[in-house]
Amino acid sequence: MAVTRLKRKDRKNKARQNNKQRVIKQLLMVPVIKNVDIEELKSRFTNAPAQTAAAE
Repeated sequence: MAVTRLKRKDRKNKARQNNKQRVIKQLLMVPVIKNVDIEELKSRFTNAPAQTAAAE
């Protein structure tokens, strides 16, 4: 009995696999954010409700 290959499905599966790998590689290429001023971020969140209350 002859075996038939599903060529279109095979190409689609390979393309899907390559796309997933490319996405993972792109996400890993993004540099990690360092030297973040945590105190400045905290001050933003503590001052934000006061500013919105004053605006109203």
